[in-house]
Parts: sequence; structure tokens; C-alpha cells
Amino acid sequence: MKSILIAAAIALIASIMLTPYLIKIFSRQGFGQEIREEGPQSHKTKRGTPTMGGVAILVAMWLGYLGSHLVNSMSASAQEQTPTASGLLVLLLTTSLGVVGFLDDFIKIRKQRNLGLNKTAKLVGQFVATIIFAVLVMQFPNKDGLTPASVNLSFVRDIAVVSFGVIGFVVFCYAAISAWSNAVNLTDGLDGLAGGTSAMVLGTYVVISFWQFRYNCSNLLVAGCYDVRDPLDLAVVAAAAMAGCIGFLWWNAAPAKIFMGDTGSLALGGLVAGLSITTRTELLMVVIGGIFVVEALSVVLQVAVFRTSRRRLFRMAPFHHHFELAGWAETTVIIRFWLMAGMCCMLGLGLFYSEWLTAAGS
Repeated sequence: MKSILIAAAIALIASIMLTPYLIKIFSRQGFGQEIREEGPQSHKTKRGTPTMGGVAILVAMWLGYLGSHLVNSMSASAQEQTPTASGLLVLLLTTSLGVVGFLDDFIKIRKQRNLGLNKTAKLVGQFVATIIFAVLVMQFPNKDGLTPASVNLSFVRDIAVVSFGVIGFVVFCYAAISAWSNAVNLTDGLDGLAGGTSAMVLGTYVVISFWQFRYNCSNLLVAGCYDVRDPLDLAVVAAAAMAGCIGFLWWNAAPAKIFMGDTGSLALGGLVAGLSITTRTELLMVVIGGIFVVEALSVVLQVAVFRTSRRRLFRMAPFHHHFELAGWAETTVIIRFWLMAGMCCMLGLGLFYSEWLTAAGS
């Protein structure tokens, strides 16, 4: 538990202190956000706000994770001293997608338009990051033979009857990671919306991962235990990232002084996808990240309905813009979406705990 608290504290302080420094640097360099011409007119005033603030989240996450291990190496048990394969692979995936997002943001700034990397280049970047993660996450078995991920589909634990096989698992990873990174990217349309929602989702994974550590099959041979390779280290990663989001949100909340950009949104999407894969909660993540799912589905439905009927299902997609155009104040939309995100997280935790009660009692 101490390692989780240390990671969160370091990341929170780093994010709060680094973000205003980035605001000054990016403002001086003219790294301002471009706004979609077809977007809500109220957003025009946001043009020029510094972007690429996701750098602060990534740096804070790494500092929190490494700092926690450094502090614990001086006093903690051997189990808590060294970084693990699961934690490092999730961090690698997150950082790789953050680099793709950074390139996308940088091109937008250089060309002064709201289009950065073209679709092919962005998909190639996501593909490379995903394939490396998917291949490596099936390696590095521990003393019990557990690898960071399983080729089986999972809900709260592996569903043994649904196995992808090695090739199928790689394809599944690409689909899941691309979907989640793009879903968080679509959610990042209002001040603090993606940051606040991500913090709640990551906080949920702190609880889930720590619970899996307490009832891990490597430590306890009891009914309802979890076959997860490095749950405590995954909790440290989630705690560091959560605190990084909270520290960034201090400056990103409405009216935002900086945006996370694709640097942050693609990275956070990859992070939650990686956590769901390594904690064996891939389907549960659909519930926990319900807001991300709704935002992505709203775009899919908008496009599908418009192409078939030439009519718009929503005033504008992603979904949060629909309410803005309906007359809701931006802060009202943000707070209500945060409330829904919180309810999704609580429902996910409820399902997780109820499954454990059932498994432990059987």
C-alpha cells in the first residue's frame, strides 16, 4: 500500500509543478491549439491555448512509478523493490502512444490546422506500438508460469472457453488498444472532461489491482484468487497515472489554461487498454470506461445514420457537443459527464466485487 501512496504523491506534485512550466514554454513557442471550423462557435475563443500538456501526465507517471520503486528499494520487501514486466510493458505502451500523439499535435501546430498526422500514419503508429506490446506481453513468465497477459478473453478473470490463440490475441490487442485510445481522444473535447474521467477510471484500477494483489493465487491458494502476474505493480502504475491526471486537471479544468492534446488522450487510452489486458478485465473495462464507450459510439452512429439517411442523429458528435448545441453550459456538460463516469466506475467495482463474492463462496 505504501508504494501506491508514494507513487501517487510524487506524480501529483510533479504534475502540478510541471504543467505551469509547460504552459509558459508552449505559449512562448506558439504551441497553441487549433479549433475545428465545424465545431461549436463557443470554442473559437479557445484557439491558441497551449496544447501537448499530456507531456506533464507522462512525465509525472514515470516519476511516480520510478520514485516509488526507488523509495521502497530502501526499506520494502523484495516483492516491492523492482519494477516488473507487467508494469514496464504498460508504461511502454502508454509512452509509445503518447509519442504518436505528440507527433500528431506537433504537425497540427506547425501547419496551423486541426489535422495532424493523416489517418494512415496514425494507424501505423498505433499498430507498431500495439504489436510490440502484444508480443512482449505474452513473454516473461514468472516462477508460477504466469505471463503479463493471457490469450483468453476476460471479464473479471479469464474466460477459459474463449481463447484467441497467439495470432488472434495480437489482433484483439490491436483492436482493443486502437479503440480505447481513439475513444479517449474523442472524449477530449471539453475542458477537463477526458482528464477527470481518466482519473476516475484509473482510480478504479488502483482498487482492482490492489484487491487482486491481496487475493493473488501466487500468495493465497484459496477460492476466488486471481491469476494476475504483477497486480501490485499495476496498481502503482495506475496510481501514478491517476495522480498525474489530477495534477494536470488543476490547470486543465474550465477555463483550461492548457490542453492535453493527442499526446495525453492517445496515451491515456492506451494505458487503460493495457491495464485491462494485464489485469484480465477486458470486458469489465467496457463498463468502467462507459463514458468513453458512449462517446465513441456516438461518432459511429452519427456517421452510419448520416450515410444511410443523410440526416444527423445528434446535433454534433462526439456526444458532449450535442448537449452544448442544445444550450447546456460547457461546465454543466463536463460535471454531468463526470457524474456519469463516476457511476460507471462504481458499477464496474460492484460487478468486480460481486464476482469475487460468488467465486470465493463457491
